[in-house]
Amino acid sequence: MSDATLHSTTQDPGDFAVQIADSIESFIVAVTEVAKGDEPDSAVPFLLLEISQLLLAGGRLGAHEDIVPEERYEVDTGPDLEVDELRERFVVLLDPVDVFSEVFDPYEPRKAPVACRISDNLADIVTDLGHGLAHYRAGRTTEALWWWQFSYFSNWGPTASATLRALQSLVAHVRLDQPLQELDGLDTDEDLAEEDLAEQAGRVMVQEIAGPLGLRSAR
Repeated sequence: MSDATLHSTTQDPGDFAVQIADSIESFIVAVTEVAKGDEPDSAVPFLLLEISQLLLAGGRLGAHEDIVPEERYEVDTGPDLEVDELRERFVVLLDPVDVFSEVFDPYEPRKAPVACRISDNLADIVTDLGHGLAHYRAGRTTEALWWWQFSYFSNWGPTASATLRALQSLVAHVRLDQPLQELDGLDTDEDLAEEDLAEQAGRVMVQEIAGPLGLRSAR
């Protein structure tokens, strides 16, 4: 959808809401194009760029004062965007680097790493952003901004940040000629106890950083 159809001609392109909506729509369009797999060798760098640009919009929402919706209850936007195909395309496109380990809250002591998938994260982010975009396209600008700000703090912001770290790590491994080792079975589909998952994630981290830092793996 072009700017001409997304925005009223009376809206100021410099308006905060217009800029945020443009960034979000641009991200959804770009990620959908990457998922088609036409340029698989460029998928990770493109995603790194798109997530970075999206988080700039998220930072602006996070720094903005609290946005209060005009209605007490959220208006129904209808069904959310269908993202199953998007997720499945990224599972194939990003194999075998789809799974990575992440600590959700760096300020919570001794929190164990968990296994995540870039494909799942991208689908979740698009779902959150698309929900707000439905409000925006219906003319409920304040509702859209409220949703984007709220979900930035509660879901898509942390998810995008974690995904950015994973993508940046992948690009760094390639550019610095530091090949990734086998991920040693780390998989979100396995029903593992928390301590087992933490142990697997820890092994992945050791494999990734021990060589470049000149450290020896624990025996």
